[in-house]
Amino acid sequence: MSQDSPAPVVERVDARHRYTIQVDGEPAGFTVYRDRDGQRVFYHTEIDDAFAGRGLASILVTAALNDVRDSGMRIVPVCPYVAKYLKKHDEFSDITDPVTPEVLQWLQGDRA
Repeated sequence: MSQDSPAPVVERVDARHRYTIQVDGEPAGFTVYRDRDGQRVFYHTEIDDAFAGRGLASILVTAALNDVRDSGMRIVPVCPYVAKYLKKHDEFSDITDPVTPEVLQWLQGDRA
């Protein structure tokens, strides 16, 4: 991205249970979640190949996790990218819950 390019825009889209990221008005990716008992369970993150290599997944997940903190909820990182991100960013450890068999079973039932 050049200096003239606007910053990527991250939005929470509650109706679709996801956070999206746009670059120059174009959809570039998303991270999908489900809410459960005060937890936001992230289970998939995807960046379009056309936007790869720009650090957009990190920007997207950072904004999403900050939103979770601001809303008073907790994070459950089922998504491998979110889990990897959290290992490098311990500033979210105080609001991160482990992935449990119960969460996985609930998630599978919720998406079936």
